[in-house]
Amino acid sequence: MNDNFNKESKENLNTIEANKAKMWQIALFSLNNTSTNLFLAMMGYVSYYANGIAGLGVVLISFILTGMRVFDGVTDPFIGYFIDKTNGKYGKFRPYIVLGYVLMAISSLVLFFTTDLVANVLKPIYFIVVYSVYIIGYTFQTAVVKSGQSVITNDPAQRPFITFFDSTFIMLAHGLVAFYVSVYLIGKYESFTNKDLYIEFVITVVIVAGICSLLAVIGIWEKDNIKYFRLESKEERPKIHFKEYFNILKHNKPIRMLVIAAASNKFAQMVYGNATVLVMFYGILMQNYALAGIIGIIIGFPNLAIIYLGINYAKKNGQKKALILSTYLAIFFQLILMFMMLFTDLTKVSLSHINLITILFLLVFMLLNGVKSISNNIVVPMIADCTDYEYCISGYFVPGIMGALFSFVDKTFSALATAFVGLCLSVIGFGKVFPQVEDALTPQLKYMTVFFYCVIPIIGWCVTLFIMRFYKLDKKTMQGLYRDRA
Repeated sequence: MNDNFNKESKENLNTIEANKAKMWQIALFSLNNTSTNLFLAMMGYVSYYANGIAGLGVVLISFILTGMRVFDGVTDPFIGYFIDKTNGKYGKFRPYIVLGYVLMAISSLVLFFTTDLVANVLKPIYFIVVYSVYIIGYTFQTAVVKSGQSVITNDPAQRPFITFFDSTFIMLAHGLVAFYVSVYLIGKYESFTNKDLYIEFVITVVIVAGICSLLAVIGIWEKDNIKYFRLESKEERPKIHFKEYFNILKHNKPIRMLVIAAASNKFAQMVYGNATVLVMFYGILMQNYALAGIIGIIIGFPNLAIIYLGINYAKKNGQKKALILSTYLAIFFQLILMFMMLFTDLTKVSLSHINLITILFLLVFMLLNGVKSISNNIVVPMIADCTDYEYCISGYFVPGIMGALFSFVDKTFSALATAFVGLCLSVIGFGKVFPQVEDALTPQLKYMTVFFYCVIPIIGWCVTLFIMRFYKLDKKTMQGLYRDRA
């Protein structure tokens, strides 16, 4: 913890008024994150469009997408700065939700409808330009995801529910997208080399994400006003300039530790969740790509129960302990799944002929995905803890930049995941074309799938556990930051 917090008396620190939310406000605001994840899930397949329809090479598109995600991270500090400077009649956060959605919707439609029609020599540049507009819109909405929660609630007992709703909605979003693609779209269009698949895909996502964004605006409407921006004595507050953000990052140790831990988690998540890796896992290793969508529906409700138990644990013991426990459990269940991938025949997993291997696989997969949902999403409300901590020690209320600093490191590191997958695939002979669901399983594909889906996540989670030893904002510390807490 920052030394100032240990040495200064409570009277010399800023304290924070209690601010609770109605549960429906937290739930609806979480749909902003759902909107961004719907676009993210769709863009997980953009490499197949760029390769199979537009004709860009595997390594080229992998590096382009990596560069775009780095660009995504670079834009975060600027967007966060503008969020902190915004205090207009339309609020601090709502304008960025709306503008972000509009930019993502338009750029996605243009990207999937027109890139393959452009002359080959111009395709890479055209793709980069259009995708850059998408990235800016994505940054607008994700910046609000990580900063808007600071005004929704600061109740330590309520903040874990941000994780509950985020985890639930994100699980549904990615699960339904996987089902939609693997069962409906592939069933209808047969292959990722059919442009009509992407046209229907993008239209569907634009409509559903639009509804989610609208509901998110409604959820934050009441709290998105100057009353909750801690500006009651504005003339007494220090004026913050862009250069001060580097000082904030320097003296706020909790946010530094959190971004490192989250970055290792996100890199692993972007690897094992990569669309190509899922094709390798379900389509080639298990020879049942439709299972990628169906399994999400099957384990959905049990996962909700696991997430709910995790949130109750976080309410009683704090978010830090919940992150650590869920990470340990994720490593344990991932090791079991790795053993099954290496030494059992997962092609025998069948929902029409239930057998022992099917029961074991579903049980392990359910438990693994439940704890992963907690560890992946609980870091988001922990950013709000770091924001409150910063306000207490310096007087700066900067939810935008705190979320932006988090996103910058998070996205920059996770950007490496796309290039990492592309480079590893090129090593085993997939330098021009991505693995397809109809490809035969070879030893190289099997071990690379295990490496992507199991080894990388375990390494990432071990890094998280190590870093959390230096993150000091536990439940007791957070309770000491607030006044008027019943």
